[in-house]
Amino acid sequence: MKLVRFDIGQGPRSGLVKQDGIIDIQRSLGEFDTVLSIIAGGSAALGKLSLLENSEPTTHRLADVRLLTPIERPGKYLAIGMNYQKHVAEAARIGVPPPKQQLWFNKQTSCISGPYDPIDPGVTEKLDYEVELGVVIGRPAKAVSAGNAANHIFGYFVANDVSARDWQFHSPTFTMGKSFDTHGPIGPWIVTADEIADPHSLALRCYVNGELRQSSNTGEMIHNIYQQIAYLSTAFTLEAGDLIATGTPEGVGVGMVPPIFLSEGDAVRCEIDGIGAIENIVKR
Repeated sequence: MKLVRFDIGQGPRSGLVKQDGIIDIQRSLGEFDTVLSIIAGGSAALGKLSLLENSEPTTHRLADVRLLTPIERPGKYLAIGMNYQKHVAEAARIGVPPPKQQLWFNKQTSCISGPYDPIDPGVTEKLDYEVELGVVIGRPAKAVSAGNAANHIFGYFVANDVSARDWQFHSPTFTMGKSFDTHGPIGPWIVTADEIADPHSLALRCYVNGELRQSSNTGEMIHNIYQQIAYLSTAFTLEAGDLIATGTPEGVGVGMVPPIFLSEGDAVRCEIDGIGAIENIVKR
């Protein structure tokens, strides 16, 4: 299933994508007025939604609605750095040493924006893009093994880990340069985990103004998704609705020779096979 949040001028609604339309979940299942409530409802909620998807007609055309962030503000948005070997190599060329273990940072949840919302560069002069596969935690995870981690995943989405490179190293955690408002576009929806046969075999790409900048496969991750969940949950509990960005491949602007950063008016499209695409314009 594909879960969305959308607006037709009456405030956020939760919905199911069906072909080129949306089923308004709240119209038929009022107890699920948020995507977070669906995630918390677990398999019972998904069972009800599956019945709804198979029995109800769409209530809106996708083209007629504004798609919002596919989840309300989560408790945590965590991202791993330098998790593709060729990205590690391009970072080393500009003086960033390879990490000795999984390298994590927070993206403040206030940075999250919709799949087609504009990216406001703010004060940065070195605005960059990073296509990433996003993960939504479904069941709380604490001290979870890599072998059991898949049972704690609710679904997947496309993420652009927008980065202010000149602010990224203001703090060793990267948080300042990774958390500007609007620098966390995600979407266009959450694809439930049962729809993705292998999250480690997905092609992902990023285009800037139609030019292909990044092209790789999630199978190239250094630390796979299950290892990421195991590592994080060793330290703290991952809660239902928490988000994880699983790393970006090579081809980022700062790694180009010479570096090429985003400018006002640039269109950044991030896409992942089996999930979808988001596209955001840089606009103050």
